[in-house]
Amino acid sequence: MALKSTPDRYGSVAIFVHWITALLIAGLLLAGFTAANTEDPATKAFILRVHAPLGSAVLALTVFRVFWWWFADRKPDAVAGVPRNQEIAARAVHGLLYVAVIGAAVSGIATFAFSGAGDILFGNAPGPLPDFWNFAPRYGHAIFTRLLVVLFAIHAGAALYHQFVRKDRLLSRMGIGQ
Repeated sequence: MALKSTPDRYGSVAIFVHWITALLIAGLLLAGFTAANTEDPATKAFILRVHAPLGSAVLALTVFRVFWWWFADRKPDAVAGVPRNQEIAARAVHGLLYVAVIGAAVSGIATFAFSGAGDILFGNAPGPLPDFWNFAPRYGHAIFTRLLVVLFAIHAGAALYHQFVRKDRLLSRMGIGQ
């Protein structure tokens, strides 16, 4: 498989970045919602010690992905026979996914920075974790992560629709199947 995309298939770089990012986001959402609903401070701290660096990794992968599309590769052609309104919706969902991922990451980093949680979790600062809701970026993080859940579901649902209803082998463009 080629590193770069062809008119009918994504390249191995795009496929790898897509799937590793998708897996990390799914794990981050699970961990984040679990941490938010955990009362035990030690459990919450443990989860956040994993959540924060993985969130930063997703941000780095997403920035890499944007630059990859702008400077090194081009996306495959649109799937033949897809109505124009679905093509517009697909572009909108993809664009909003980038916005939601970057927004969630930046607001998460800002929440850690303003609250001092980074020093508590990764440094030598004493004390319990702060109540993150006392810091404005936490509200943005909540909005972006919930938007991400909705967009993630729409994106996955559309891929499954293409694969099993339209039967246009869309997933093979992303490395699944022939």
